[in-house]
Amino acid sequence: MLKIFKPIIIVMGGPKSIFCEILFKALENKNYKSPLILIGNFQKIQIEKKKLNFKKKIHLIKISNLKNIKVKNKINVINVDLKNSKNHKKKLHQINTYINKCFEIAFNLINNGCSNKLINAPINKYEFLNKRFLGVTEFISNRFTRKTGMLIYNKNLSVCPVTTHLPISLVAKKITKKLIEEKIEILNNFYKKHLKIKPKIAVVGLNPHCESILKFNEDKRIVSSAIRNKSKKGINVKGPYSADTIFLKANRKKFDVILGMFHDQVLTPIKTLFEFDAINITMGLPFLRITPDHGPNEKMFGKNISNPKSLIKALKFLDLR
Repeated sequence: MLKIFKPIIIVMGGPKSIFCEILFKALENKNYKSPLILIGNFQKIQIEKKKLNFKKKIHLIKISNLKNIKVKNKINVINVDLKNSKNHKKKLHQINTYINKCFEIAFNLINNGCSNKLINAPINKYEFLNKRFLGVTEFISNRFTRKTGMLIYNKNLSVCPVTTHLPISLVAKKITKKLIEEKIEILNNFYKKHLKIKPKIAVVGLNPHCESILKFNEDKRIVSSAIRNKSKKGINVKGPYSADTIFLKANRKKFDVILGMFHDQVLTPIKTLFEFDAINITMGLPFLRITPDHGPNEKMFGKNISNPKSLIKALKFLDLR
């Protein structure tokens, strides 16, 4: 029996992003089983298509009802109007309204059962979120559920921060036994469900060398306790390990994923190791959401020098699921 693959929904992001460039590069010489539904401004996409000499046909889907959408072609677009004011403040508001509308359409398609696969373009979160959320991960998580985790995934080694886009001065106050246990569970469930393995999880301590320094004993009092609790439940989790040695080759090869206490503690080494060969997955959602593991790179817009590797990894990850 021929398998029918649900479409991959792609939110195109802001108009000055490199996303059109990397998307066209990712699609140029590669064929995917899943059809694509791009959600963005059709005219803008067509302009970029011509500029970048992308040859494949892009089909406009005319819809009156998102519940009855039918995908007949490989690359499709649902058009979202984008106004273009010359006034900076008004223009920013128009772009944010446009991106919000793109996400709303994507969420409606997912809720209606059209797809369970979402890629969103990297977005200028400072302009779009305007301090409402710490990041796009938190923006999407808030819409569906608060119990999520950020996974920077590479097949050889992945990382997950307990706290995400949080200022370093606030990290220690947010680290709780409950939160660490929650992230360990989310990791374990995601790997078992989507990657079909029981993951080997390493947990990194908060303080240098996981030591109790003065009155600061979070690693003994909080981190170690959380690890013991989840280990007793049958999860393959160990630690805490010192952040300055866990990423050494002899140590990291023992694990599938490393859980760190804060963003840069684990994202800096993983990006140093793999550069663009990783994707950002939000675990715990009722669908698979991925974004390339880099920003919108607005300064590179129009230069045609951007690397599509992370987006290609995202498309491949979702394609056969």
